[in-house]
Amino acid sequence: MSGEGAIREPAELLTFVVPATVQPDRERRIGPGLILIATSAPIPQTVRLESDSNGVGWTTVTGTSNAKQLEQNLTNAGWSFFFMAGKIRTIAFGFNRQSMLEIALKRLMARVKTQKCNCLEIDAVAMRSFLGIPYVSISAHARHIQKEMVFCGQ
Repeated sequence: MSGEGAIREPAELLTFVVPATVQPDRERRIGPGLILIATSAPIPQTVRLESDSNGVGWTTVTGTSNAKQLEQNLTNAGWSFFFMAGKIRTIAFGFNRQSMLEIALKRLMARVKTQKCNCLEIDAVAMRSFLGIPYVSISAHARHIQKEMVFCGQ
C-alpha cells in the first residue's frame, strides 16, 4: 500500500453470527445490496419474502436476489419502495469483528428510523484500522415501503 495504514476489504462480504437466542449456529453475510426491513414494516400479502430475524426488530431479506427484484414485486402489488437520497455512514471501533458489525448496524437502523423509513440497503462495508485499532465502516441508503405513492413516513 502507498504509505496508507488502512486495511481494506471492500469486496469481501463480512459475516456476523446471529445471537443464539434468535437462531443458533446461523451466520449472516453483510455486504453491498443487503436489504434490512423493520419487522413493523407493512408488506403486501401478495409479496412473499423469505427473511431472517436478527433479534433487534429488523429482518434480513433473503427471498429476493436484489433491491430491484423486491421493488418490482412491490410495484406489481401496487406498493411503493422509496429510495432516500443521501448516504448514511457509520463506523464502529473494536477488536471483535462481530460486535463491531452489530454496533454499526444498530447505528444505521437508528438513523433510518429518524428519517421515518422502514428499510435500509447496504451500499458498502469495509474493515480498516486507525493507529492499529480496527474498525468497520458501513454506508447505506434509507428505503421505505408503503402503499401510498407519496412518501408519508411511518
